[in-house]
Amino acid sequence: MHIGIIGTGYVGLVTGACFAEFGLFVTCVDKDEKKIKSLKKGLIPFYEPGLDELVKRNIKQGRLKFTTKVAKAVESLVIFIAVGTPRRGDGSADMKYVEEVAREIARHLDGYKVIVTKSTVPVGTGEKLREIISKNLKEQIDFDIVSNPEFLREGSAIEDFMRPNRVVIGTKSPQAVAILKDLYKPLYLIETPFVITNIETAELVKYASNSFLATKISFINEMAVLCENVGADVHMVAKGMGLDQRIGSKFFHPGPGYGGSCLPKDTRALLKMAEEHDVELCIVDSAVRVNERQKEYMVKKIKDAMGMLEGKTIAILGLSFKPNTDDIREAPSLYIINSLLKERANIRAYDPVVKGRELIAKGKELTSKDSTLPAPSSKLITYCKDPYDTAKGADAIVIVTEWNEFRNLELDRLRKLLKGPYFFDLRNIYEPQRLKEKGFKYFCVGRV
Repeated sequence: MHIGIIGTGYVGLVTGACFAEFGLFVTCVDKDEKKIKSLKKGLIPFYEPGLDELVKRNIKQGRLKFTTKVAKAVESLVIFIAVGTPRRGDGSADMKYVEEVAREIARHLDGYKVIVTKSTVPVGTGEKLREIISKNLKEQIDFDIVSNPEFLREGSAIEDFMRPNRVVIGTKSPQAVAILKDLYKPLYLIETPFVITNIETAELVKYASNSFLATKISFINEMAVLCENVGADVHMVAKGMGLDQRIGSKFFHPGPGYGGSCLPKDTRALLKMAEEHDVELCIVDSAVRVNERQKEYMVKKIKDAMGMLEGKTIAILGLSFKPNTDDIREAPSLYIINSLLKERANIRAYDPVVKGRELIAKGKELTSKDSTLPAPSSKLITYCKDPYDTAKGADAIVIVTEWNEFRNLELDRLRKLLKGPYFFDLRNIYEPQRLKEKGFKYFCVGRV
């Protein structure tokens, strides 16, 4: 079977490469000519473990192709829409790219097609796309609309696609259900559950899932602050809660708050959707506010310990919002760096994947969308080559992202390189007593 995927960002490229690995013939489309030229050579525009090998293998075997022409994708039986739905200033999802693609698809339709939204879209989008396509058809042609939300975690997206917890298919067409099930046929061998529902429910599942995960993170972060004030250990609190099967242990790791492309955007979009329908989502709203406060609390922790920050040098380890990705969208590191710069501190920064030049480039791209982004060309930021280079002459070290290479640092070497003794472990990857024995003034989250 041939499928087309419009949009070669994170979701579109991972989806296309994985479907090609399933044995399908995939045409990926993007209007960015430079990106398409790079993809044809197997060059991936972002970091995702294992994706470059997957793309190169399927290009070589002729199952994965790239083009700038939407018409090529529309030749396929199934057309996936996987373009961005960035956040507007009011929190709602900007649907201009999705709607633009729908009009373009309509202009090229020449027979029955299944049109599938992979992009995270507000409830009601499916029916709106049906209207847009119907209005722009050159002649009366039958087609079906399906909502098939993605649940890909950055850093483990291939595994999530190949071994998903579930596949959600939203449509009122039995024929479209049968076709989508056929695409996902390899998953039958691992008995993946399929949730077959209407379009509106499928659209809401994604927002509800991400908002619930955001709520769990915000909840444990609130408990971490309480633990610090009452002398409790948040890790033991999380363990005691997580062993209850009604609750579960995942997403119970305290830290500086969630970031990335999904949780911040989707929680705010869900709140906007609810507002438009006169519904108050108190829990989701609280989760968003707690997350913002958590980032502020991390900066307060640094300032309370060190006092005046002007002229002091802070070593930041980790820029991406989580390990195994180069995504810095709404990363806690950006808020922390920006806040420290406002205090006139100097920043030395290192990330295994996000290099200084890349951060500057992404910073210029994201500045208009992310008010927490530090000035990308600031002379107060020095981008370093490794953790030890970052620590040279710094008054404090701050671990913001829990990359594996930060878990076993040579502590004696690090202490000698640092000018000051302050060690802020915002991901709790070290044991407090060990760090204190090495001569550090150690600060973590939810432990004393």
